[in-house]
Amino acid sequence: MLKQCLFFLSLAGLALAGCKQHPATTPQPKQTVIAPGEIGSHLPEFSVNDLRGHEVSSADLRGKVVLIDFWATWCQPCKKEMPGYQKLLSLYGSRGFAVVGFKFDTMMDSEDPGQFAKKIGVRYPLAVAPDDLKQKFGGIEGLPTTMLFDRQGILRKKVVGFEYTDVIESEVKLLL
Repeated sequence: MLKQCLFFLSLAGLALAGCKQHPATTPQPKQTVIAPGEIGSHLPEFSVNDLRGHEVSSADLRGKVVLIDFWATWCQPCKKEMPGYQKLLSLYGSRGFAVVGFKFDTMMDSEDPGQFAKKIGVRYPLAVAPDDLKQKFGGIEGLPTTMLFDRQGILRKKVVGFEYTDVIESEVKLLL
């Protein structure tokens, strides 16, 4: 009987020893690093002069749904897309939508960029994208490249290659 009693007391002692209190800590959320240009990344800080000499700055775009378009005069899909972006700006600009086009300068222009824009009816700001700006957007894999940022400056859609205006418009409407 004594052996049984000692056995149960030993078990109870072990059980109590295992109930040691630990200070309450809240687990820290893991911070995921999102590479520039990837869905979920932020609109990078930039300030450049557009083709007309006016400053275009990321600071001016805060609180807006922003479409960034990388294009070139020699890019035929760009020529097809850009008038659609102008149409979207005309429709939704008053609701907080903005468009900025960054011209690629890796190849010689097929025509004067200002004349090119005028000919296809584009009036939104167009600027040359220096190499450091391209890197801030995560590097550009192909043209056209379209990036759509929400009002908090978070990248929600990225398209490398041609995309129909109505597809982009449905995404814009969701973010406005």
